[in-house]
Amino acid sequence: MIKVGDRLPDGKLSEATEYDEAAGCPLNPHDISVAEATKGKKIAIFALPGAYTPTCSAKHVPSYLANYGKLKAKGVDEIWCVATNDAFVMGAWGRTQKTGNKVRMLADGSAIWTKALGLELDLTARNMGVRSNRYSMLVQDGVVKQLNVEGPGKFEVSDAETMLKQM
Repeated sequence: MIKVGDRLPDGKLSEATEYDEAAGCPLNPHDISVAEATKGKKIAIFALPGAYTPTCSAKHVPSYLANYGKLKAKGVDEIWCVATNDAFVMGAWGRTQKTGNKVRMLADGSAIWTKALGLELDLTARNMGVRSNRYSMLVQDGVVKQLNVEGPGKFEVSDAETMLKQM
């Protein structure tokens, strides 16, 4: 598992930022390189098991939206939400969560990057496949400066408030 002081593994995440109002769905997802996107930036990354799930929708994403200004004031350039859903789902979920330009909703649909981090969670027995553990990390120029991994079924240390206390 990745740890503080490690460089993030490169990988591709997908993002759908365009939306077709008539069709009611996101369009044209594009891939981003993690290495390129983190270069020279301070990024608050949080990950969760899945879009539209109760804790993720009611607590995790809202904690970062509510603390957006405080994180920016601490020098955070971007906030990323990563889940093992596809970019269409992440784009639609971002729209319902009203993340706007505050939180980038990034998809790791095949969990390849999540596995490279060593933060996968096997929920196959619950018919959910391989997902991401719930965690947060502060990354500076691609290097992990802070890492908070939740215990199974917990939401205690990966919220924005905890990250702010650590900065």
